[in-house]
Amino acid sequence: MADISGRPGSKSETDVVAHVDHDSGPDQSRDQIQTQQHGYDGDNNNNNNNNNNNNNNNDTPAFEKMALGHTEDDNVVGADFAVADDQLPAGYFRSLNFVGSMLAIGLSFCCGVGGFSLIAPVLGIVNADIGPDPNLTWVSMSYLLTSSIGLIVVGRVTDIFGRRWWFVGGNAMGTLGAIVCAVAPNVPALIAGETLIGVGASVQLSYAFAVGEIVPLQWRFLAQAYVFVWGIPGSGLAPAISYAFIYQTKAGWRGIFYFLIALNAFTTVLFYLFYHPPTFRMKHASANKQAFIKSFDYLGIVLVTLGLLLFLMGISWGGTLHPWKSAAVIVTIVLGFLIIVAFVLWETYGHPKEPMMPIHVFRHRGWNITIVLWSLGAAIYYANAILWPSMVAALYSEGHSRMWAGWMSCIPGCGILAGEFCAAAFKRRTNWQIMVVFPVGGVLLGAMATSTPDTVVRSSALIFFASFFIGWNELLNSTVATISIQDQREIGTYAGTGGSSRSLISTVCSTIYTTVLSNRLAQTIPAKVPAAVVAAGLPEGSVAAFIAAIQAGTAAAWDAVAGLTPEIQTAGIRAYQEASASAYSTVFLTTIAFSGLGSILAIFAPNVDHLLTKSVNITVNVAEQDAAVGVAQEQEKRVNQSVV
Repeated sequence: MADISGRPGSKSETDVVAHVDHDSGPDQSRDQIQTQQHGYDGDNNNNNNNNNNNNNNNDTPAFEKMALGHTEDDNVVGADFAVADDQLPAGYFRSLNFVGSMLAIGLSFCCGVGGFSLIAPVLGIVNADIGPDPNLTWVSMSYLLTSSIGLIVVGRVTDIFGRRWWFVGGNAMGTLGAIVCAVAPNVPALIAGETLIGVGASVQLSYAFAVGEIVPLQWRFLAQAYVFVWGIPGSGLAPAISYAFIYQTKAGWRGIFYFLIALNAFTTVLFYLFYHPPTFRMKHASANKQAFIKSFDYLGIVLVTLGLLLFLMGISWGGTLHPWKSAAVIVTIVLGFLIIVAFVLWETYGHPKEPMMPIHVFRHRGWNITIVLWSLGAAIYYANAILWPSMVAALYSEGHSRMWAGWMSCIPGCGILAGEFCAAAFKRRTNWQIMVVFPVGGVLLGAMATSTPDTVVRSSALIFFASFFIGWNELLNSTVATISIQDQREIGTYAGTGGSSRSLISTVCSTIYTTVLSNRLAQTIPAKVPAAVVAAGLPEGSVAAFIAAIQAGTAAAWDAVAGLTPEIQTAGIRAYQEASASAYSTVFLTTIAFSGLGSILAIFAPNVDHLLTKSVNITVNVAEQDAAVGVAQEQEKRVNQSVV
């Protein structure tokens, strides 16, 4: 009998999979549901085994069968709750639990992305208020590190132990972090708060499996697009909202966190009231929870957490906090990499009973390609998100208000969201779509290398449409990553692993962009600006002060430049803009390497049309069902006692 788990010593599908018993509807048989649940490639033998098992127990109530079908040594992912959508209770998709859960997941995503995107554009202003502090970089770094690493942990742990309290707790953690940031008297306190927000965001950004498993597979693309709607205030319009808090309210930058406190707290309540996915007892029935806790792969979780933490820290430090050739950067990167290698070796040859990352996750070519395409798309997106705001400030903001710069900085985020919304309308032939949108987005982004200080309209159009097509790619691959998997019961494991991989790859690429930019600016500015201002009449001794004044942009900085006249200022600003444009051009050219690789891999993107069924992984109204399992367990105990 076929082994479906991919784990040493696992039972056959007949022994380990307990299904909720539903009559098959005319549009989808139970065989189809099982094919989707237990294999990207399908296994008819396994499906027949399940049908025979179900037919032999037709007189047993569904939840009693589920409870009686599991023992302590059962498969770690537990029961299968798949059901065709036409077999759901009448009005399920209009029920309070479903609607409340969808609202909670959307708001949670807004909180997760907003915890970083809302504060990142105004960190300089924050530093001027409660700093200055040389560790300001850690405000954003702490969020990125904790959220990236937490994704893989949340996905796997909730697959095994249930999701409800993790999502309640994650949003509560986000609330606490926002409170700490709102009252932060200094930068270290702000770093502590962002760390808590990042931990919470690792749950909040786990939207892919949270929303994907509660809707039919064929509607996952629309469900993902729905979640991204909530990214409009948290990401798409984040720079404008941040500037509005600072320049148009009395709260200032702290108003950002007041907003996040309210949003996180409300979302926590929504999850508590309405989100009721299968519990541990429903997943594993009579299995001993303490035994599962004791058998968990704690060595694996320590290795993957420490390895990713050190590697990402080293990458983030390079060229910012420390020079790339410094011992701190080199040792941290190398040590982190070696620990990641040790983690992979442990998961492969250590055979933990409840592996942190089942190695079979990486044995499916289609899924692996999807994750790389998702990651490379994110890497290109980060080029937009990182480069464009600073490019606007350096090349196009002269003569405009700060709010104008804030709105202009929203262009990439709005383009991404527009592409995601459009992609949701075309759920078929996703592999062909990816083959088109990825290279088109890459070409448009590469064309940004032609930008000059006089091409604000053209540059804005290019960055918008480049982001649009990358957003299209983002939605397709993030959704396919939850569909083209071996076992839908492990959707959290796959999505969490993919999300962490995406963060790792995009962090590396982002570091490349910022390093190239800083290196090029160090060449182009000294080559163009001093000569231009001296030729215009500025004393050579004032050149350094002039460059500092451009970068600061304050009246006090300009007043400190001796010998400055309006004519000299105009000539110097123009030279600075041209030098910056030359540096940005080089960075946009580097994106061609990633978009080129992605365009080649897009040829091998998997086609998941045959998997877009009406199967729903789980429902979110299981409070009564959980009680039914408890009753079934008590009946089982009484039967066992009577036999003895």
